[in-house]
Amino acid sequence: MKQQKTIVVALGGNAITRENQIGTIDEQFANTRQSLEGIAALVHLGYNVLITHGNGPQIGNELIRVEEAGNLVPTLPLGVLVGDTEGGMGYMIEQCLINVLKDANIERETCCLVTQVMIDPNDPAIANPAKYVGPFYTAEEAAELKKTRGWNIKEDRGRGFRRVVPSPTPLSIVQKDVIRKLVKHQVLVIAAGGGGIPVFQAENGWLEGLDGVIDKDLASALLGNEVGAGELMILTGVDQVAINFRQPDEQYLDRMTVSEARKYLDEGQFPPGSMGPKIKAAIRFLEGGGEKVTITSIEKSGEVLQGDVGTVIVND
Repeated sequence: MKQQKTIVVALGGNAITRENQIGTIDEQFANTRQSLEGIAALVHLGYNVLITHGNGPQIGNELIRVEEAGNLVPTLPLGVLVGDTEGGMGYMIEQCLINVLKDANIERETCCLVTQVMIDPNDPAIANPAKYVGPFYTAEEAAELKKTRGWNIKEDRGRGFRRVVPSPTPLSIVQKDVIRKLVKHQVLVIAAGGGGIPVFQAENGWLEGLDGVIDKDLASALLGNEVGAGELMILTGVDQVAINFRQPDEQYLDRMTVSEARKYLDEGQFPPGSMGPKIKAAIRFLEGGGEKVTITSIEKSGEVLQGDVGTVIVND
C-alpha cells in the first residue's frame, strides 16, 4: 500500500461551539460541516487524516445536566461523561465527514473510536483543577456559583470566568496500535475526543477510570507522535496566535520556531487555560518527531493548504 503523509487535525470544542452561540446541536453540526471542508481538501491531496476534538463546552453542559437531575437519576462521574461526549460528538463529526466526502466525490472509509488515555493517578494536576469547561460567566455569576454549588471557577483571561476541572498529563494512548493500523489502511479515524478518557493501571493490572479531563491538544500531540504523523493542525477560535493578546500592543505571529514558542510560553504570553496548552502541544509534537504544526481558526481551515494562513510552528 502506498505510503502517505499523516496529519492530525484537532478540532477545538470552542470551534464547534462558538463563544457567541448558545451551543445548540444545529449550531454544532453547522460549525462541524464548515471545518470538515478543509479536511476533505487534505484527503483529496492524499493525506491520511486523523481527527481529534475538544469537548470543553459540551462536557460543561453535561456536568450541569448531571447536577440538575441528581435528585431524579443516578449521577455519572466525569470520566464517563467524557466517554459520552466522545461517542455523541464523534457521531456528529463522522456523519458530517461522510457527507462532505460524498459531495467531494471522495470514497474513503471512516471510523470513530472511543479512546482511553493513560495518566499517572498521582499527577499533581488532579489536586489543582485548571481545565476550563462549560459556559462563560461574569464575576458576579462566578462568585454565586462558587458559593451555591461549590464549583472551582477561574478567570479565562480576557474572556470571562469558567468552571475548571482536573486535567492530568496524557502519557500513552491505550488504543494507539489499533489506530495506527486503521490509519495505515487509509481509514479516516476520529479518536481521542475530548482528550480521551483518563485511565490508570491498578496494582492488579486492570484499567481504572479517573475523574478528570485531559487536554485535547496535548492528547492530539501524543497521538500524532505515537502513530507517526508528520503534521498537526489545531483549529481553534482565533485565526492566528498572538503575543500581548487583546492588549494595545497585540502582535499576531505568522511563524515560530520551537525555541521562540518556548520563550513566549516562559514569558507568560500564553495562558494555561487558553493558548498555553496548544503551544505546549505543538512543542511536544515537534520534539517527539513531528515536522510542522499549524494553529488557526475553523473558518480558515480550508485555506491552510494555500499558505499564509494561521501560525506555523516548526523545529529550530
